Amino acid sequence: MQIQNQEHGAKGAFFIEQDGEWIAEMTYRKSVDDNFIIDHTEVDESLQSKGVGKQLVEAGVKFARENNLKIVAQCPFVKKVIDETPEFQDVLAD
Repeated sequence: MQIQNQEHGAKGAFFIEQDGEWIAEMTYRKSVDDNFIIDHTEVDESLQSKGVGKQLVEAGVKFARENNLKIVAQCPFVKKVIDETPEFQDVLAD
């Protein structure tokens, strides 16, 4: 499964698509102060407990690093993953 990224202006999403449907997604928006605000993560029941959510967070962390952004984790799942993964914490906004 390949994680894709799509942006429309300041909003975007990382997602996995199957048969034309998004079966996993993590949505975000960029703010004017170089923050990357992740506000929602959803994974289809068929993919739960397979690490897909964490893979979406990893893609977001990579994106933040590549674009010199800091993550504001408004999504509780994303906050938990980043808090539990020391190597992701360098991109967490203060």
